[in-house]
Amino acid sequence: MDFKFLHAADIHLDSPLRGLARYEGVPAELVRTATRSALDNLVSYAIEEKVAFLVIAGDLYDGDWEAFATGLYFCSAMGRLNEAGIAVYLIYGNHDAESHLTKQLPLPPNVKAFRSDRPETVTHAPTGVVLHGQSYKSRDPGGDLAGGYPPAIDGSFNIGVLHTALTGDRGHAPYAPCRPEELAAKGYDYWALGHVHGFEIVTSVPYVVFPGNLQGRNIRETGPKGAALVTVADGHVRAVDHIPMDVVRWADVEVDLCGAESVTDGHERIRQSLEAALSGQADGRPMMARVRLSGETLIHDVLAEERNAWREGVRAIARGLSDELWIEKVVAATRPPARTEALGDELDALLDQLAADPATASAIVDDLADFLARAPAELDRELDLLPEVRAGRLGGVLPDAAAALRARLQTGVA
Repeated sequence: MDFKFLHAADIHLDSPLRGLARYEGVPAELVRTATRSALDNLVSYAIEEKVAFLVIAGDLYDGDWEAFATGLYFCSAMGRLNEAGIAVYLIYGNHDAESHLTKQLPLPPNVKAFRSDRPETVTHAPTGVVLHGQSYKSRDPGGDLAGGYPPAIDGSFNIGVLHTALTGDRGHAPYAPCRPEELAAKGYDYWALGHVHGFEIVTSVPYVVFPGNLQGRNIRETGPKGAALVTVADGHVRAVDHIPMDVVRWADVEVDLCGAESVTDGHERIRQSLEAALSGQADGRPMMARVRLSGETLIHDVLAEERNAWREGVRAIARGLSDELWIEKVVAATRPPARTEALGDELDALLDQLAADPATASAIVDDLADFLARAPAELDRELDLLPEVRAGRLGGVLPDAAAALRARLQTGVA
């Protein structure tokens, strides 16, 4: 028969949006409830689309959660699906296995959680779909789980549900490692994977899919986040569509300052880049952006000298564009012009020599020893360079200091 189902994973319910809470103007309620709102979007979409069932491929929760309110919220959301006649098939992943509360909470009757001691096979009666899955018993299941999954049942549409990063580098711990070829050998029609937080169709014969997480939680999780809507017709997958469910969008915004000759020019380029990100990436959602300033520019030294002023300037530009655009961080990765004309060659060479001299770094740390001993730890969060100085790592500090000195000695830079 023809039907549709939703494949989600890595909901990390009640996980905070890291990096948002400490910024002025960001609503605390949005920070606290973003993952809940994304789950609500998933449930509402499932009901609107009249999907046959929902598959959640692990990491529903976020580690050792202590409040039953998190689990109760999930049960309430699943109750909405129960009223709509939509079944839910769930495996627990590495984060779920950390919680001693996860296994204690009774689930609504429409939710089937796969056992953790061995693979389990269940059938969705209305469609005849057969699902095979196994939950994690502990954070690390200790090797390949897919190898123990049974062969496909002939004459049925078979789905494998597995929490894994496969093999290779996908930026996540290599739990339950396996290769796509091994999964294909099982004869299933669709593999619903979890653990990797980016949407990826690994193969299409058969379909092996990561839906990504429902809500980006930090700057490493940029772009649309959501679930996969799978359309099945005549017993075959006809389409796999990524459906955004997130309520806050994270973005990495590159600003090319190559050739910029003034602060005003730099600010205008930042404004244009942020405006483009809002219109092209946010999709009407609030956005948290990291701004990266790059390129060879005359204002490189001004950026180095006035780092805090530039950061606040970027935030001011963002505020002027939208009260739902926030700046997570400003990264200055510009380069100075190839030759500094305003300084003599000897002084220019001396600055470069001092910036690369370990003895200079050691002398600076010694001179600052009393200040570092008295400076409160809270100051480290306000001054980006202070932790590096405390640790004696001045390799990245001294070049910036040299650039700042150049800026003070030069003239004619607006």
